[in-house]
Amino acid sequence: MSTERKTETIPQWKREEVEELVATLEGYDSVGIVNIAGIPSRQLQDMRRNLHGTAELRVSRNTLMTRALEEVAAGFEDLTEFITGQVGLIGTNDNPFTLYQQLEASKTSAPINDGEVAPNDIVVPEGDTGMDPGQFVGELQAVGAEARIQQGSIQVMADSTVLDAGETVDSQLANVLSELGIEPKEVGLDLQAVFADGVLFEPEALELDIDEYQADIEAATAAARNLSINAVYPTAQTAGSLLGKGAGEAKSVGLQAAIEDEELMPDLLSKADGQVRALAARIDDPEALPEALQNVETAEPEPEPDEDDEADSADDGTDADAEPGDTDGDDDDDDDDGDTGDAMGAMFG
Repeated sequence: MSTERKTETIPQWKREEVEELVATLEGYDSVGIVNIAGIPSRQLQDMRRNLHGTAELRVSRNTLMTRALEEVAAGFEDLTEFITGQVGLIGTNDNPFTLYQQLEASKTSAPINDGEVAPNDIVVPEGDTGMDPGQFVGELQAVGAEARIQQGSIQVMADSTVLDAGETVDSQLANVLSELGIEPKEVGLDLQAVFADGVLFEPEALELDIDEYQADIEAATAAARNLSINAVYPTAQTAGSLLGKGAGEAKSVGLQAAIEDEELMPDLLSKADGQVRALAARIDDPEALPEALQNVETAEPEPEPDEDDEADSADDGTDADAEPGDTDGDDDDDDDDGDTGDAMGAMFG
């Protein structure tokens, strides 16, 4: 009832404006306050168009925006403290971080006018101005630029800082910068605060280094994966690696114990063949060897896989995902070119 009595005292057009503002506030997931001071009308319209489809900018009287925020309540009233000076409401269905990044990326350079404060050091860069000799060289020198006439044009001989950040631009410098096409000021919609999901965000909380944030997420994911594997805690992301690791460890035990399993036989034969070749290499009299082992190149026996190696491969996220049957022993079969069976047959009849 108190709200109805309050709105009855204001003109019809104001009530309609407040209703439209309320509809804007209720129609978006994230609503913020943006500072629009100093933005030329043409550029503001360009920004509106660039935001079309992703965000809506509404500019109204501060008192009416405040009234709309208070009517919606539910935490939106916290935004009223940021309604000072020239501001507008912005609504979007994106999250506050995306909105902040979008507004920062949309900022453009603009000329600076007489009486404005330099946001950063203003530098006239070294190079040819493209201007014919004339009184402009004197104007450049007057504002502190190292300029002279060379090769039929006015040239700036070195980068020249003509105004420090925080100092006020005078009319002479503003004219020189305008002639040179230097736009030292950055204009855009400065986000003052945004309300989303019951939380009020200020710009300091939204200013993220995306690359650093992504690197942190990737590092945390890798650490979580290693923890899951080392603790043998299966998840949808690590079950395959754990199964691969378990299969590798089981195979290692089978090889060391010489268990006559069908899947292990190729590797056991390869291992035994390597041992036979190593033994044959120690015999000085070739005639004492079976014919199949005479003048046969000696191959170093394959090292036994141990559990630490299996664990390391799983931690690295590389070999842990391999199929249980994939081992180095299979390659040995190919390298022997059929000598394995001959050597074993010769030794054991």
